[in-house]
Amino acid sequence: MSDAARLPFDWSRVDLAVFDVDGTLYDQRRLRLAMLGRLAAHAWRTRSLETLRLLRTFRRVREALADQPGADFMQLQYSETARRHGCPPEQVQALVAQWMETAPLPLLADCRYAGLPQLFAALRAAGKRIGVLSDYPATAKLAALGLECDLVVSACDDDIGCLKPDPRGLLALLRRAGVPPERAVMIGDRFERDAEVARRAGVPALIRSGASRPGVITFRRYDDPLFQPLLTPAAVPAAA
Repeated sequence: MSDAARLPFDWSRVDLAVFDVDGTLYDQRRLRLAMLGRLAAHAWRTRSLETLRLLRTFRRVREALADQPGADFMQLQYSETARRHGCPPEQVQALVAQWMETAPLPLLADCRYAGLPQLFAALRAAGKRIGVLSDYPATAKLAALGLECDLVVSACDDDIGCLKPDPRGLLALLRRAGVPPERAVMIGDRFERDAEVARRAGVPALIRSGASRPGVITFRRYDDPLFQPLLTPAAVPAAA
């Protein structure tokens, strides 16, 4: 049996590594705690918790919409949150853009997981392309993280318009890359979103998690043994 066959994952069969962003490329809990401090200061200045409550509702609404196939989440995420808070959808959209898309950007570099620049460099050195599939706009986040990708697809793109685990975004990314599902890998942090979107698209999945799930390969860090064949190139055979 070859060395590659004994590995938990055969990197020689991968032409495209697709990464989720939030919780996969950076420590989402650390970022949210930092943002909570800024939101608390905002609440103190304005003497109101409404922004904090509205953003919490928005996250819950968006999460629920991911489980509703065919829902127009781009409109509903704002209109349903607005309905619950008795405000215009435009106000929700503006607050989301301010607090969830723009304000976190300066904090992202400090929250980036260790080992990612080395892993991205190793993927490129091995002749593999790097893609991103995110439920949120990702380009500005990638720039803030100091990470470069070859292809970026977001659920918010005009030609996608659906959240994971709907496979439309991942399938579109594969088409743009010209890579069949079996020659790609989806790297994420959520079994019910990232592993499931990979399963529906016929793509293997690697999930960053301390938990386990039958049939899914998991890892905790980007220098885990799973990635050593890339980080120590002599250990991985040439691509077929």
